[in-house]
Amino acid sequence: MTPDALPIFQLTDLANDRGRFVDAARHGEARLRDKDGTSLVMVPEGRLRFLEDLAKWSSEGLRLRRLLARDELPSIADLGSLAWLRVFDTSDLRRFEDELQDSLIAATADGSLAVLDETVEAWRVTARELEDPLRRSVLCGDIADDDLMEADEPKER
Repeated sequence: MTPDALPIFQLTDLANDRGRFVDAARHGEARLRDKDGTSLVMVPEGRLRFLEDLAKWSSEGLRLRRLLARDELPSIADLGSLAWLRVFDTSDLRRFEDELQDSLIAATADGSLAVLDETVEAWRVTARELEDPLRRSVLCGDIADDDLMEADEPKER
């Protein structure tokens, strides 16, 4: 239903027929017109949290995009709440921003934050691993031919 097609309840409906209002909210949205003409909308809490998270990550993605447009590595202060990304270079930050945008589109289409949560968590885990100097050298260091060795084919038990 489009916002204009939502039934509009009055304050008296809350006193006389509150069940219909709550039922409408439970199944999507319920609009309440206050005495002064203010329109209030009641939605399930999960829907509100979903919309808040989409807005938050959309804003973070746009801020990161603007920072990366400067063609210099953002400082920790620039990153702010995304400071956990500080271990990545500009190329990786661009890749994160691209994946974040794709995840936001998928989350909106799916009506679920699952893909967005998975994307952010995968990048957070990688950032934590890169914080450790030894792990960083193993993950990002150069590999020489003598670092490699032949492995025997596994034998059946």
